[in-house]
Amino acid sequence: MDGTQWIIFILIIQVIHFLGTWKLYVKAGRKPWEAAIPIYNGIVLMKIINRPWWWVLLLFIPIINLLMFPVVWVETIRSFGKNTLVDTWLVILTLGFYIYYINYAEDVEYIKDRSLKPKTGLGEWVSSIVFAIVAATFVHTYFIQPYVIPTGSLERTLRVGDFLFVSKFHYGARVPMTTLAAPMVHDTLPVLKTRSYLADVNPETHKTSWINKLQLPYMRLPGFEKVKKNDIVVFSLPADTLYQFFKAQKAVIKPIDKKSNYVKRCVGTPGDSLEVIGGYVYINGEQLQLSDRAKPMYVYDVYAKNGVSSRYLEEVDASDYLRTYIATNLNEAQYNALVPYVSGAKTGNDGKIELYTSENGIPTEVIRQFRISLSEQKPRSRMANLTSDMVTELRNNPAIDSVVQTNDPKGMYGGNTFPQKPNLYPWNNDNFGPIYIPKAGTTVEINSKTIPLYKKIIRDYEHNDVKVTGNKVLINGEEADSYTFKQDYYWMMGDNRDHSEDSRTWGYVPEDHIVGKPVFLWMSFDNFRQGISNWRIRWERVFTTVGGSGEPVSYFWYFIALLAGWFVFDFFRKKKKKKA
Repeated sequence: MDGTQWIIFILIIQVIHFLGTWKLYVKAGRKPWEAAIPIYNGIVLMKIINRPWWWVLLLFIPIINLLMFPVVWVETIRSFGKNTLVDTWLVILTLGFYIYYINYAEDVEYIKDRSLKPKTGLGEWVSSIVFAIVAATFVHTYFIQPYVIPTGSLERTLRVGDFLFVSKFHYGARVPMTTLAAPMVHDTLPVLKTRSYLADVNPETHKTSWINKLQLPYMRLPGFEKVKKNDIVVFSLPADTLYQFFKAQKAVIKPIDKKSNYVKRCVGTPGDSLEVIGGYVYINGEQLQLSDRAKPMYVYDVYAKNGVSSRYLEEVDASDYLRTYIATNLNEAQYNALVPYVSGAKTGNDGKIELYTSENGIPTEVIRQFRISLSEQKPRSRMANLTSDMVTELRNNPAIDSVVQTNDPKGMYGGNTFPQKPNLYPWNNDNFGPIYIPKAGTTVEINSKTIPLYKKIIRDYEHNDVKVTGNKVLINGEEADSYTFKQDYYWMMGDNRDHSEDSRTWGYVPEDHIVGKPVFLWMSFDNFRQGISNWRIRWERVFTTVGGSGEPVSYFWYFIALLAGWFVFDFFRKKKKKKA
């Protein structure tokens, strides 16, 4: 719905409120017309139910209001003596319309000085839980949101198993667009594994569905900074059409604020010309200088004439390399013991079994426990994912002859590379562009060659009808040779350059998809994907800031010292109070 439609909708709600409560206003000593004036009627109602006037503000905050309306309904009927459990459930299950029955059919009496304290332990518990959820939802939606790094696309800057706090107020909190949604969860309800919101996500009906008319237009509260190059940003994945990740299902059209959240580094801002040359980003012809905390990774070919031992790669903490073990024979028990660690196997021409694993290899204790006869191959050339510091260490190793970065050559199409038009744009992740990043208000030429770059923007993000017939481009049924953008766009990439699905795959990130800025890393676990029993705390990363310059400093022990100091102070304060 647009602004006018929302105003009409709110006025209809006001009429419904007036018709269902005006008699109750009179019984509370107020005038009937006071139930009809928008906002003012809410302030008067708060006086009637003996609650603070600022509760009215909570009724207008998306998501928070879904929690507050039932609370206000219950408080209203209790102000007129309806305190039973049946009354409470009736007013909630009828979405407040039970108040109509009380207003017209029952001769109730207003209780002016009723006790606001719950009469039972259960009631007090429920009241505390409700307001804890309201407060937590408010903070989660508009200020700070917890986030965990699930994939390695930002290794080694941010690592799998890092637990972050993401600031909503740096860029300005995006007001929720989906008005009917469960609080404190994103797009899926835990345990139930169903959608946490009400919306029509069917691609064929989502545009005309009445329930989607209840979605709010894009609005953002004022922030104190704009997204800049080098910022690490959390955003709604523009290309998310999955009902549930890792599950093959029909594509859906999700509301923007319910698309899956991704985290990447912003490398291009509105108005930039971006190009990737040999794996490195260039902006307006100059190489982008990353912040000193960035630790980008690239795949390198490591060569040694005497063989590249896995020990050399382990010593520098390299990742994403394969290990090959040779076994002469395996019994059933040995085979079953190796299954959790092996990604593939084959029998060689000599009858020996080749076992392939990730960089973690096969644990020594498993080999010893099951008395497995294994030897690991040392091929002369191995591919490994490395940071620049790792590359320097390997090049300083006298046993290593060369370490060379791998690149797909310019002009070779990289597969699923934006804009997925290899005949016009044969780009790959290492050699990409140049490409213009749209800025609100700027105009670009539109023709059969440029439309693949901007079609998704014009059609999906700015909601126009686009058709291409031959060399003609029709926008909303009219032939077009130019287009003016309505909002800003950004280019996001992972620091793990050769193992990141990012803007090089799905293109631009619209401004209305920006969620927030990671600011604080409060916990970090190694082996995060290997089960909770294998988690190991990375103490050097706990309580560190995400931004800034220089090596991150952990403030964890400062926090512990401060906490201990408070407990000591509180102990002596209470002791002194007792003596007095």
